[in-house]
Amino acid sequence: MKRLLLVLLIPLFLLLGCDSFLDIVPEEDMTTLNSVFETRDDALLWLQSCYTFLQNSTPCLSGNEAFLGADEVVTGDYQRNRGWIGLNIGAGLQNALDPYGDIWSKRYGSYGKRDYYAGINLCNVFIDKIDQVYNMEAYEKREWKAEIKALKAYMYFELVRHYGPIILVPENLDPNLDIHDMQVPRSHVDTCFNAIVRLCDEAAADLTSLDLKESSRRAYFSKESALALKAIALLYQASDLFNGNLDYINFVNKNGEPLFSSTKDKEKWKRAAEAAEEAIQVCLENGKHLVNDQYASTTLQTYMLNIERSIQTWGFLSDEALLMIKGKGTEGGDDFFFYTLPDITIDPNHYLTGTSMSPSLKMVEMFYTVNGLPIDQDPSFGGGNIYAMTQETDPYYTDVVVMREDIPVLHTRREPRFYATIAADRCYWRLGKNIDNLYKVEAYRGETFGLKEKRINSTAPQNLSGYWIKKWTSSDIPLFNYVNNVKGMGDYPYPVIRIAELYLIAAEAWNEYLTTPDNRVYDNLNEIRKRAGIPTVQESWAMARDKNKVNSQVGMREIIRQEWNIEFAFEGRRYWNLRRWKTAHLEMNENQYGWNVLGDTREKFYNNSRPVIVNSKNKFVAPRDYLYPIRSEEILISGCVQNPGW
Repeated sequence: MKRLLLVLLIPLFLLLGCDSFLDIVPEEDMTTLNSVFETRDDALLWLQSCYTFLQNSTPCLSGNEAFLGADEVVTGDYQRNRGWIGLNIGAGLQNALDPYGDIWSKRYGSYGKRDYYAGINLCNVFIDKIDQVYNMEAYEKREWKAEIKALKAYMYFELVRHYGPIILVPENLDPNLDIHDMQVPRSHVDTCFNAIVRLCDEAAADLTSLDLKESSRRAYFSKESALALKAIALLYQASDLFNGNLDYINFVNKNGEPLFSSTKDKEKWKRAAEAAEEAIQVCLENGKHLVNDQYASTTLQTYMLNIERSIQTWGFLSDEALLMIKGKGTEGGDDFFFYTLPDITIDPNHYLTGTSMSPSLKMVEMFYTVNGLPIDQDPSFGGGNIYAMTQETDPYYTDVVVMREDIPVLHTRREPRFYATIAADRCYWRLGKNIDNLYKVEAYRGETFGLKEKRINSTAPQNLSGYWIKKWTSSDIPLFNYVNNVKGMGDYPYPVIRIAELYLIAAEAWNEYLTTPDNRVYDNLNEIRKRAGIPTVQESWAMARDKNKVNSQVGMREIIRQEWNIEFAFEGRRYWNLRRWKTAHLEMNENQYGWNVLGDTREKFYNNSRPVIVNSKNKFVAPRDYLYPIRSEEILISGCVQNPGW
């Protein structure tokens, strides 16, 4: 427990890679600590050290389990053998001895600093000491302190959604306390969420809007992102995992105090909805909005371009992103294309590993039809067999779907987000502005995009599903020399929060609070659908097989959840949403499907219109896996109660 609750000495220890810090702070080191906060430059160094905790894990494809730990991505043993956190958790390999994704106690390792309690201690020191800096104006001290309060709230939030009830550290403990007094018990989960909300409110009161921040401070929290974090925390507090979860009715801390309430509180949904709408209003007043002002050569490609630009953050500039974090080195939004872009040109793309990560068929089928409906709800789609062959002839799909060639129904008449996010066989993938940069995706073995090998093996990156992920790539950048062209674009931070999330929070929270959905649900959802280029939810479901689904809370719950899965596909949201909805045990134990990528003809590739299993390694044990284990060593040292099932 000492390493959770004592003051860290100075951020230089972190920057220099020290792998431990002292449990006892000698008097002379306290003097050194005070001297650090004499000048603005030294205080800035400390602040930057606090934010490195987010840089090391949040934007990292290999170190952030949310990107690969759900059922969105298919990959083979070549990638799994590298020990990436998300793939190990998804495969059911989590353990208490050396937990994957540990942010409670593990400070260093292959994924950098991940001990969020160390980060919280740093934040506490900053909040306590910043006012003594002599060469800063009062307004600047308030702004910096607010940026750190919001960061502390974010670290609390990450700890809660990993572990549930946590140990709150409002201020660092005196290192001279008796060890027994340092063994603070875990707090009720509602107390934890309330602490997050309180910090967000305090921070937002002193933060400026993102667009008013100096360019050097755009990586730190703003008023919009602090209020957005508040809404996100309240959404989690209201969700099934944390709100009256009977699986944890007997879960108590070391003092025997309950850590979960046994009854659901409907008012929590109202608090989340109101917080989301407050954040949306502040965003709109300060120029933040859904990206919807890009134009391409056709209507469909215009929608696709706006969807693509919604996550692009070159130079920390984005109309939609509210919080952006740049990773260390190449990690960040630009980290993905190494594993998703096809390596099909002879050029400086030797940096690309080839397509070792591809979308699962579940995600391919998740996207709506052009009518804004699930494929099984649209009477005009497929004629009963979505895997049957057809040919596209509608000029609306020019340069998006290959015309007058045999193609599965599944790849035709889909919504713009499908074509902006998924590269499918006999469709086009634009990588560059010229006509020569419009690539025809031909996926059979031996074709341009298809496998070159005659068998599946673990020694090379291979596409196992027959689809490619377009998200995180840019249609403006040519595939030739793509890596260096991306570097020339400047910083490409990962959008941790964007305003689209707030609209979905508001829609979901109002739907759960109201007995029957009304315009507070529909209007927020329709903001997302408008940018996506599909009809309003009411217009779409008037065409559906089950026309009444849109009129009920249960029906709208399914609709909203599918909207989450589509809008934030491959952005790390589904991993956490499945947990807070308590549906992970239903989704994560299913096989993943795709096509026979060894097939060198249409009939063989599509296995006579029958998808094939491409991964059966996912495993989720309920209720154990809904919360992470605390490291066993930490339990022994601190006397902290372990999470159920571990």
